[in-house]
Amino acid sequence: MADTSYQLARGFLIGAIVSPPDAVAATSVTKGLGLHPRTITILEGESLVNDASGLVAYKYALTAITAGNFVAWEAGLNFLMIAAAGILIGLLIGYGMYLFHKKFVCDPVIEVTLTLLTPFASYLLAEQFHFSGVLAVVTTGLYLSFRSAEILSHQSRIMAYSVWEVLVYILNGLVFVLIGLQLRNVMNGISDYPLWSLAVYAFVISIVVILVRFIWVVPGSVMSRMLSKRIRETEVFDIRQMLIVGWAGMRGVVSMAAALAIPIVLPDGNAFPHRNLVIYITFCVILSTLVLLGFTLPWVVRKLKIKPHSFAAEEYEIRTAVVANTITHIEENLSLIHDDLLRNIKSKYEVKYNRLQRTDLPANYFGKGQTLAGNIFNDFTQLQIDLIATERKSLDELHRSGKASEEILRKIEHELDLEETRLKLEIYEG
Repeated sequence: MADTSYQLARGFLIGAIVSPPDAVAATSVTKGLGLHPRTITILEGESLVNDASGLVAYKYALTAITAGNFVAWEAGLNFLMIAAAGILIGLLIGYGMYLFHKKFVCDPVIEVTLTLLTPFASYLLAEQFHFSGVLAVVTTGLYLSFRSAEILSHQSRIMAYSVWEVLVYILNGLVFVLIGLQLRNVMNGISDYPLWSLAVYAFVISIVVILVRFIWVVPGSVMSRMLSKRIRETEVFDIRQMLIVGWAGMRGVVSMAAALAIPIVLPDGNAFPHRNLVIYITFCVILSTLVLLGFTLPWVVRKLKIKPHSFAAEEYEIRTAVVANTITHIEENLSLIHDDLLRNIKSKYEVKYNRLQRTDLPANYFGKGQTLAGNIFNDFTQLQIDLIATERKSLDELHRSGKASEEILRKIEHELDLEETRLKLEIYEG
């Protein structure tokens, strides 16, 4: 019986490691395929939740192996309790940081620093009470990101995006560097296994991982429609989208990091059983899903003949609505300001609105017989970016000649950086 519990715990460990899909891999592969934004959101959102739940299950499996016993129903009940408590702590930390940001923090450097420290606070507090620190971090992040427009200034957002882009790149690269460093030791550790058995392990578990995802996507899609009237009324059921979600189940960094985090020795000093085999299987699952699913996903999208979502059209609609609402606000609420000021500010938004009517959308977007001047929107924006380069050159020449001080140089240079960032976001690169 004890041996059966041990085998079950070891299987639970492998399942927990290979269960979370990789959001970075999924979004990288689906980029440029014209998938509906809702599908991409589902892929990114499930990765967040599955990462957290997978790591909680991973922790339970490690505990079961080190303790030498495993009871499935008890583990499942504890999992739900720990997950719920972790989510609650995450919400409390998120709300506390939300109030702290609004009432006390106004410096961009401090705000960006808090985005680095808040996850640690959420994780450590939850773990202190033996709840799920990972789910607490995810919950805190979702809560604060939903309210980021209220608590972060534009300088903080620009700075935070840059800082986190670098950190994510470094952490992703670091995991694969560690894979390379440990691969030789891992292969030496499984040298006692016959090659055919290693191939069978890798093949069978990879196929099971892929098939189980396709099977699970069906109830997940159907239940969401059954439970939500809004989804039934606003979303057209398309089995092809369900197939795409199933196909985009690539594994990646989280699975590999979890496998590498398995302790080398048990508390009693003995080597952790089959550690190298688990790392090898994880590596094979990641490789097979990335190659088999990732490389074939564009082909599957073409074969299913899914109508590409037009991000250019969506961007046009949103920009037009924002500018039109702003013009309406000016006309209704700013009529008492000075005539010259009113005329100038209204003219700025009317120019934006008129320019939006001549975008690089398809010629038949507004109906048959109406043609659009191609790329006028992008050309106008690119012209402004080119002029900013001219401004920078002039500023640099003035600085080199001693006519502009270092302080003035940095101030104007920062303004040009912000303006260029805004303009580049306007350009559609579909």
